[in-house]
Amino acid sequence: MTATPQPALPDQGFDLIYADHSLLVVNKPGALLSVPGRGSDKQDCLIRRVQAAYLDALIVHRLDFDTSGLLVIARGKAMHRRLSIQFQDRRVEKRYIAVVEGELAQNSGEVCLPLIVDWPNRPRHKVDFVTGKASLTRYRVLSYDATRHSSRLELTPETGRTHQLRVHMQAIGHSILGDSLYADPMTRAKADRLLLHAEYLAFAHPESGAPLSFNCAATF
Repeated sequence: MTATPQPALPDQGFDLIYADHSLLVVNKPGALLSVPGRGSDKQDCLIRRVQAAYLDALIVHRLDFDTSGLLVIARGKAMHRRLSIQFQDRRVEKRYIAVVEGELAQNSGEVCLPLIVDWPNRPRHKVDFVTGKASLTRYRVLSYDATRHSSRLELTPETGRTHQLRVHMQAIGHSILGDSLYADPMTRAKADRLLLHAEYLAFAHPESGAPLSFNCAATF
């Protein structure tokens, strides 16, 4: 079933999409950490904002600092364990919207390139055919903007590697606009933020097993 959206609560510092006694779904803005980072300047984050309103909230998965969109948060350890297993077993459907540089040669396709952290240049990741982990992204072109020379894509990560979508798009010559880590200066300057948004999630309710699905349109 499609879950019923909950009222947004901007005064709490996060955008609540759905809530019940087992889980929350929130829309993370760009330029916000999912969890605390190292240092006093990196303590403001989505999970701490949520925990201020829901003491039992536990984060199940993450989005990059610059990526916006849907995140699932468990309520309590038992629900966290059940939801985490669904993510680990790849039983969660995820779909992203991105705007990338250039015009793609095909209207749809896949990128299957192994990824690993680029240790000397952390937090960057890179394609590595020797030690990289298998990574697969499917893409579909939604539109092409000739004036901007950019394409709007639907991206489906079949694996969940760190920075997977960003590195895969760069690797095929179509970096995501506004990407401060992987885009060249010209592509980076085409947007004032990373144009990557987690727009769709679908999974089984951790208690009832009922199918849940959530949509949250990108603002770009």
